[in-house]
Amino acid sequence: MRSPEITLAQTSLLQAMIAIAPKNARIGCRVIRDGDEAHLLPEEAHSIPARQPAMRRASGAARWIAHGLLAELGVSDAAILRAPTGAPVWPDGITGSLAHDDDMAVAAVAPIGHISALGIDVEPAQPLPDDILALVATPADRIDVADRHLAGRILFAAKEAVYKASYPLDREVLGYEDITVDLNAGQATTKTGRNVSLAYCVAPRVVVLAFVETR
Repeated sequence: MRSPEITLAQTSLLQAMIAIAPKNARIGCRVIRDGDEAHLLPEEAHSIPARQPAMRRASGAARWIAHGLLAELGVSDAAILRAPTGAPVWPDGITGSLAHDDDMAVAAVAPIGHISALGIDVEPAQPLPDDILALVATPADRIDVADRHLAGRILFAAKEAVYKASYPLDREVLGYEDITVDLNAGQATTKTGRNVSLAYCVAPRVVVLAFVETR
């Protein structure tokens, strides 16, 4: 049985995520629960290397969300395998992304068309530690539009999401220094010249969506 706290957390975040989702994208979230590893389809479980139980629960929760979103697009019973790179493998004609923090899993999917690639990341709505911010931020990043307490966290999530969106298209491994984020403009650019659109929410968690629109 769902507790009121779990229901409220999911409902609040889902509403915030829907408000930032691009047209044609489906998006969802789930508080990670004990036993969520059982939501992994057999092929999915086999493709995910044996890891600590918490990671398998998170993977199961994220894929459970994605299975429901894919069903909304008319794609049923599709296993979302884990590629050797760690990225999820989506059915033909679909782009998507998965993410989780310690407590919440999120997923986004879209038919390839107006959107050619998606990336998502979720983080607690807490300031990013200074030592991590020093690794993530570059002088070219523009984050002054964001709440100053959460700007670093949003920047971190944005670069993670941009990498997830750009890698399937460019097959280029990027570091934080290879991605320039302009939250003011809702855009990011990679060292490969890829332009990526950004949208984010900050309550009750930081979620950033990165998406590449077909020109």
